[in-house]
Amino acid sequence: MFFEGFTLDRVDVGEAELRVRHGGAGAAVLLLHGHPRTHATWHKVAPLLAERYTVVCPDLRGYGQSSKPVTDAEHTPYSKRAMARDFVALMRTLGHDRFAVAGHDRGALAAFRTAMDHPEKVTALVAMDGLPVVEHLERCDARFAAAWWHWFFFGQSDKPAERIINADPDVWYTATDEHMAPEAWADLQNALHDPETVHGMLEDYRAGLGIDRRHDEADRAAGRRVQCPTLVLWSQKDDLEDLYGDPREIWRAWAPDLRGHPIDSGHHMAEEAPAELADAMGIFLDGLNLDPPAQG
Repeated sequence: MFFEGFTLDRVDVGEAELRVRHGGAGAAVLLLHGHPRTHATWHKVAPLLAERYTVVCPDLRGYGQSSKPVTDAEHTPYSKRAMARDFVALMRTLGHDRFAVAGHDRGALAAFRTAMDHPEKVTALVAMDGLPVVEHLERCDARFAAAWWHWFFFGQSDKPAERIINADPDVWYTATDEHMAPEAWADLQNALHDPETVHGMLEDYRAGLGIDRRHDEADRAAGRRVQCPTLVLWSQKDDLEDLYGDPREIWRAWAPDLRGHPIDSGHHMAEEAPAELADAMGIFLDGLNLDPPAQG
């Protein structure tokens, strides 16, 4: 069954309202999806982790059925810092003062920022198919531009990409339902055909090219690093390693307590290799002996 044993809620976190599924028991693990997915991308992984952890899967602000705050000239409402505040408030509302955070793709950027901004809250970080955004941008070359040109198409606002994408979402978004449950596929299709959601997702990229980069640069200049154990995972059949080599070599400057390895998968590893991904996360988290939440 789809997210069997999980509860579907909407939670007001102050600056936004997040749609969220949560279930399981034990120490808390927050799972953050990437573009253009919703929390439903975790529908195979979350039940496996919920056998020994409390698992929380929100739609990021701007994505899925979470709210879409009004933006500003700096795209501040869609910064990863704003998202991190959402997650701390969400987890506090659900009764979790401390939690592990795992993110894929754009969710990896949000997970990283949560660990950087709230070290007292985050017990562990899992970053999948991503680097701190400043590391992506400083390594941008012709190969990056050819492979990930959409970052700049999405990120500019003089000729908004929304007009092109919303004219025919089925042409732009080439996802298939090959590795997705019918409910997850329907949820994704609803998101991709909602112009407000498309706008919210692109605001995430606009923040990434500006304010998010500045936050990373400020942290680096101040010598700030991730304070918790960190696991880096990347898709063997995607292009992260092709572009950058071993991503652990880049992450070591940001996360001293680091380990990681590739997953035999294409980009959407939660859908394509859920058992391998859940095993990798479980082995990492089990080895940390995370404390379960206090009983009230």
